Amino acid sequence: MLQCTAVTALPPEDLLRLLASDADGPAEPEPYVLCELGAHDDQGTEHAAYLVPGRTPDSPALWFFWTGSEPERAHRTAYVPWCPVILRQIETGIVRRCTYFDRHPASHSWDVADPLGDLVAERLAFGDAPKGDPYP
Repeated sequence: MLQCTAVTALPPEDLLRLLASDADGPAEPEPYVLCELGAHDDQGTEHAAYLVPGRTPDSPALWFFWTGSEPERAHRTAYVPWCPVILRQIETGIVRRCTYFDRHPASHSWDVADPLGDLVAERLAFGDAPKGDPYP
């Protein structure tokens, strides 16, 4: 399943809250967030963007939720526990935790593909454009 493509601006009060957060938070947060969930309907299902971690790896993290678009957008921020689902691949020994919040809609994080994010990560990892790319 492909990642949802919804994008929205963080309200000024949420940006200020992130700037005032402790050392675990980002120094300069981005003013826009992208929904991290798999593609979903816009009718009653909230979009969600991860903002900052909790105090420990297992403690609730801060998420930004929204529905609709400007000027009718409704939004909220909340500390939400992590999804408890774990994927265990017996043949390879790989264990993955879902990186979404508890009771999220649709698929778990390992089933969501982000082609643009994968391309950006590949370019950052290898330091240059893939061979044959006309736009290095």
